[in-house]
Amino acid sequence: MIQSMTGYGKCTVETGTFSITAEIKSLNSKSMDISTRIAPVFREKDLDIRSRISLTLERGKCDFSLSLENHGGNTSGRINTEALECYVSQIRGISDKQGIALPSDWFQTLLRLPDVISQESQDMFSDNLWEAASNATDQAINQLMDFRTQEGKALEVKFREKTDNIRHLLDSVEPFEKERVEKIKERMRENLQKTVGQDYDKNRFEQELIYYIEKLDISEEKQRLTNHLDYFIETLESGHGQGKKLGFIAQEMGREINTLGSKSNQAEMQIIVVRMKDELEQIKEQVLNVM
Repeated sequence: MIQSMTGYGKCTVETGTFSITAEIKSLNSKSMDISTRIAPVFREKDLDIRSRISLTLERGKCDFSLSLENHGGNTSGRINTEALECYVSQIRGISDKQGIALPSDWFQTLLRLPDVISQESQDMFSDNLWEAASNATDQAINQLMDFRTQEGKALEVKFREKTDNIRHLLDSVEPFEKERVEKIKERMRENLQKTVGQDYDKNRFEQELIYYIEKLDISEEKQRLTNHLDYFIETLESGHGQGKKLGFIAQEMGREINTLGSKSNQAEMQIIVVRMKDELEQIKEQVLNVM
């Protein structure tokens, strides 16, 4: 079964006085692209987390965050003077440039800003804390994978619907195809009579007519398009990790549909070809989201 590259997962684990939240979301991408926001206490585990994500997700643009909140316990706060001074400098610069008044209560403003106050605790660096964070990370990733599977099922239904629509449209070409030959033959005969008159070589006319109609024959294109549709469904059923392959098959389907359009030489057939292109475009848009 195919999987979507779109997914979301979130898990919160409580341990002692701490609450640990892992959150992950992914979108489509040609390769594995991971960005992380990890609480400072777990920052040394960044490579381990990235490795876990890439092995499980395989492909997609992924945003991951791991946060830590202390609800009490033996903690102490430390003011990060470097961060505080940096914020003061930026606020003064913005005030001068934009003409905005400086805050009346500096500390009220500064102490609310990120990383100005860091919390330290004797429990923060324990193995138990990382075990809880690791568990939250795995559960969030598993939730995302479940989400991807559900999205994959919905995509499969859509692909089957669109390929069936193209098959039906392809079948509807046949009566116009037969009618087209007779119209072309009659039109050529009328034009020949207008220019040459009744006295023309009938055998030569039939030979030229056969040559012309063979150039407009779409039997091979119809057969190849049918084969591509069959192969698309076969690949769809083969399992996940087939997104790129499905994209290549869709491109080949597009080539055959375009050739059908260039050979159609009839308004009714060209309308059908336009409708086939519309169905194929919807397939191509959704294929980009398949892992």
